[in-house]
Amino acid sequence: MNKKLLFIINPRSGKGLIKNKVLDIVDLFVKEGYDVHVHTTQARRDAYEIIKEYGSHMSTVVASGGDGTLSECVKGIMEIPKEKRPIMGYIPCGSTNDFAVSLKLSKNMLLAAGDVVYGEQFKCDVGKFNNDFFTYIAAFGAFTDVSYETPQSMKNMLGHLAYTMEAIKRVPNLGSYKMKVEHDGIVIEDEFIYGMISNTTSIGGVKNLGKEKVQLDDGLFEVILIRMPKNPIDVQVILTSILMQDFSGKYFYTFKASEATFSSDEEVKWTLDGEDGGKHKTVVIENYCQAITMMISSKKQRLNENVPLHSIYNAFKIK
Repeated sequence: MNKKLLFIINPRSGKGLIKNKVLDIVDLFVKEGYDVHVHTTQARRDAYEIIKEYGSHMSTVVASGGDGTLSECVKGIMEIPKEKRPIMGYIPCGSTNDFAVSLKLSKNMLLAAGDVVYGEQFKCDVGKFNNDFFTYIAAFGAFTDVSYETPQSMKNMLGHLAYTMEAIKRVPNLGSYKMKVEHDGIVIEDEFIYGMISNTTSIGGVKNLGKEKVQLDDGLFEVILIRMPKNPIDVQVILTSILMQDFSGKYFYTFKASEATFSSDEEVKWTLDGEDGGKHKTVVIENYCQAITMMISSKKQRLNENVPLHSIYNAFKIK
């Protein structure tokens, strides 16, 4: 059986705490019979290029970093023919870790590593964005560039608060975009300050967003479009609705779709999984249903005292 594991590490993600756990994590993988290959990312898209080249020779690829690192790894896996795609593991250690929240992955890095080898498989949807891919969100408009415009040093020092501070600076300069949105034979034409196409229960650290409605493997995206407010009172109404997670008001369009097309006369700046997605006049988004296999926590294994998971965890004295 091929048990080659490619361990992709972003040493700059979050506060760099993964550096203190790498040896224990690699030791866990080796004890379970994996031939471990470690690669620390050197630049943007490095993870993507490495997986694209070597991923088809691996049984498992494990990403350690934030949502951006995971996104690069998923993009690399999507370049591999489906029958040759490795299983994906994720050890979250970024500033926000939105998709890890959706997958209910542990914040404890050793527990998350344990789930890679003792957890259960989950087939997860992936989004296609023109000729690119995204894991959990594609968005345009207000504040969508905050995540990649915020300096890494500030993220490491302040965590999620760094995003909030960066967003506050941008309030006076909110813009809008006239767009046509087409899905399932329906056409929407309006002026929007924000739009997102997502497959997640956590966005920007805001948890339980539409938790009761979101399924990560149903082949459908959740879409929210926010219309341009006419005055400061309308802005307050929109903000209150967002805080209450009530998107039924007149300033919101919400729907589910497996495919949608966005078009505008001007180039619109997009973000993919918190990273720069470029400027586009036309964007076609498609849902690739259950395109990748993720390793997630198995509650059954956690409760079964006979599973060696506990002996490994106890050996690491994980609290």
